[in-house]
Amino acid sequence: MHPIEQLRFVARATGADASMLAVEAASGIAAFADDPGAVLTACRRLLTRQPDVGLLWWLSGRLAHATDVRAEARAVVDELRVDRTARELAAVLPDEATVVVCGWPDVIAQALPRRGDVEVLVIDGDGRGQSFARRLERSDVEVEVLEPMQLGAAVEMADLVLLEASAVGAHGAITEAGGLMLAATAQLTRTPSWMVVGAGRALPEPYVQAIVERCTDLALPFLRSFDLVSAGAIDRILRADGLRSAADGWPSPDTPLAPELLRTLA
Repeated sequence: MHPIEQLRFVARATGADASMLAVEAASGIAAFADDPGAVLTACRRLLTRQPDVGLLWWLSGRLAHATDVRAEARAVVDELRVDRTARELAAVLPDEATVVVCGWPDVIAQALPRRGDVEVLVIDGDGRGQSFARRLERSDVEVEVLEPMQLGAAVEMADLVLLEASAVGAHGAITEAGGLMLAATAQLTRTPSWMVVGAGRALPEPYVQAIVERCTDLALPFLRSFDLVSAGAIDRILRADGLRSAADGWPSPDTPLAPELLRTLA
């Protein structure tokens, strides 16, 4: 695919896997490596069109600071392809656990089929949970789809609540809509909750604030497609290097802050 077409595909994609979008974007932007101004413009254009994809902010921060854009783009793609977060999650899940998730969490979706002894309860608020359940069923995972009104009972009976961050800042994480309700219910029922943070999701706080600002309609703020979950609402954080207490703090950013990325394009 021509680099321009790759970037157009990323800019227009809806509901696509974030890692796939980042790989396509890295390849497309690398074609402009000899023109730093074009690299920056391409990054800003993508972030204007896809402001809620945390991995694109991670990629853009890396490429905007790179002295060798082509080499950095290859490094980014390699890091995504060898990310062991899903493997680590599969390894540390309790035996024969019942877990609750919401929506379609990409990294968790890779981890659960690696375990044949886990039952999954999917809270479906927008139809994506049904598709997620079908994917798990094809891998012989025991799964049941529940309505949002059943969330309380599901969390109370479960062994674990799993949430997935699309972006993590200094004070909390951005999750799919429903993540805040899951985390709060887990606190009330004293059900353990883990935040899964894949490669490239830990960002400088200004990037996270930009995502929130760009994706929130001030007139209808309750209609946004994501939730903000504070650090205090989670028990543990799961990354490729293991499971640790959330009380130890959120992960440090995986990408530098490039203030020029915070300016939107008309």
